[in-house]
Amino acid sequence: MPSLTRKMKRPGTAFRALTGVLAATAVTLAPSGCTRVETTAPSAVRSADVQARFGTVDCREAKCIALTFDAGPSEHSARLLDILKREHVPATFFLMGKRHIEKYPELVERMADEGHEVANHTWTHRILTDLEPEEIREELERPNEEIERLTGRRPTLMRPPQGRTNGTVNGISRELGLAEVLWSVTAKDYRTTDSGLITRRVLAQSSRDGIILLHDLYDGTVPAVPGIIDALKKRGYVFVTVPQLLAPGRAEPGKVYR
Repeated sequence: MPSLTRKMKRPGTAFRALTGVLAATAVTLAPSGCTRVETTAPSAVRSADVQARFGTVDCREAKCIALTFDAGPSEHSARLLDILKREHVPATFFLMGKRHIEKYPELVERMADEGHEVANHTWTHRILTDLEPEEIREELERPNEEIERLTGRRPTLMRPPQGRTNGTVNGISRELGLAEVLWSVTAKDYRTTDSGLITRRVLAQSSRDGIILLHDLYDGTVPAVPGIIDALKKRGYVFVTVPQLLAPGRAEPGKVYR
C-alpha cells in the first residue's frame, strides 16, 4: 500500500490480493515477506449450536457482509457517516492515530455514538512485521488508549497495515486483547479515484460473509459507497459490523480473521 497521503502521484506497494473461496474452518495466508499464519473464516466462529443472537441480525441465517474502512478519520469521514446513517448501514472503522485520530477526535466519538465498530489500525501505519516487539506494542497501544479515552471502549480488533502479520504480531496482539481482521474484498482504492471502478471491483468480489476493505481518506472512495450499498442490498445482503459477522461467536485475541 502506498504512503497514506490524500493526493497520490504514483502507486506504491499494493496490498496482497486476498480473494478466493474461504474454507469452512481455517485457511492459510502468506503476505509477501511474512510467515504463513492461519486465518479463520467468520462462518467457522459462529458454527456452534447456540441460540444467542446479536441484535436483530443472525448471520447464520442472513446473507451478511461487513463494510470496513481503514486509515481514517479523514476529511471525507463526516460525509461517509452521513451516508451510512441515511442508509442504516453499520461499518467497522480501523483508525490510525497520527494525523487522524489526533486531528479528528470528534469523528471518532461520532463513529462510536452512531453504532459503528471502532478498531485499531496502528499509530503511524508502520509495517508491523518489520518492527521490534516493543515498537509493535507502541504502534498498537497508542491508538487503543486514544480510542478508549474518546469512546469509553477499548478496541478488541485491529488490522495490520498491508495485512502483514506473523507469529510475533499475533502474540503481542493476544497480550493486548486484540484480534486481527483482514479482508476478502479489496477495491485497491488507493490506486484510483474512479468511483465507478471502485464500485465494480467490490461488487465483482463480494460474497456471503465477505469483509470489504475500503479507505475513507481517498477521494474516489466515499462517492462509491452509495452505489455499493444499493447494489449489495438488491442482491439480498445485510450489512453488519465485524463482531456481528462473527456472532454468536467472538473474535479471540491473537487470532486472525478473514
